[in-house]
Amino acid sequence: MDDWRANILDDDAKIRELLRGTKRVAVLGIKTEAQREQPSFHVPEYLASKGIEIVPVPVYYPEATEILGQKVYRKVADVPGPIDIVDVFRRPADVTGHLDDLKAKKPRAVWLQLGIRNDAASEALARAGIQVVQDRCMMVEYRRLAR
Repeated sequence: MDDWRANILDDDAKIRELLRGTKRVAVLGIKTEAQREQPSFHVPEYLASKGIEIVPVPVYYPEATEILGQKVYRKVADVPGPIDIVDVFRRPADVTGHLDDLKAKKPRAVWLQLGIRNDAASEALARAGIQVVQDRCMMVEYRRLAR
């Protein structure tokens, strides 16, 4: 069946609907305040400034217990409660290694940031009933579509 393709969001109307309904975003690969100038910190900081709850899930920085004033989790599946979007800041080839974690949590959507595209991982997520956005900056799209 090809109905999984409906979970691959690539048009403005569907992305607008996703963003407008988003209240809680887990950021996989978030950086710490020490890397403030990097997109993997700046984008979630911007989203937090718009009232979106950010849940940090850093891949590195084992010493970090809080980022943006929020408790750090080491796996997406360990985050309590529902997640609207997992915003992913990982190399395209590294996304596959997070599939089991992402599917275990089953967020509404997984967002692969600008420059991140992994069609096989996206298909696996879409087949699991998770919406996917690839190769787009969540901050740019939020500014453009969610107002």
